Amino acid sequence: MLPDVKKILYASDIDKGSRPAFRAAISLCGHYRSEITYLHVIEPLSASAQSIVETMINEHDLNELHDQSLKDLKAKIEQRIDRFCKTELEESELLTDGTLTSRVEEGTPWRTILRVADEIEADVIVMGTRTHSAMGQFLMGSTANKVMHHSKRPVLIVPL
Repeated sequence: MLPDVKKILYASDIDKGSRPAFRAAISLCGHYRSEITYLHVIEPLSASAQSIVETMINEHDLNELHDQSLKDLKAKIEQRIDRFCKTELEESELLTDGTLTSRVEEGTPWRTILRVADEIEADVIVMGTRTHSAMGQFLMGSTANKVMHHSKRPVLIVPL
């Protein structure tokens, strides 16, 4: 086991099937009485996609749409967390107020996960992986694989 875990960074792609990794993060939190930061990273649009969008929407409206979309996504994540806690956790596992915070960030997922882990001084990063084959992972890599190889802190990777 880990020596002392006060802060957990849980990185999620919010796809179906990510519950086992979140359950692992909740379990660690309960064992160590720690805090969890639930992180979802949005990849930025490619330059060509950004250019197309900018021809259809003026910059002011685009910025407003962007900001509102981030707020809506954060609210959706918080609803999913609340639903998970109500339906999946036993009374003894319930989190106290202030134990869990959520963040939505933009950037390259693995780099953003490591940056946020540094910002919050996480003791461990928990995330899931959906690797389908060793060859596919070798050729294309995965976010979990990149985080694991570049992190200076422990990473718990849960197969999904």
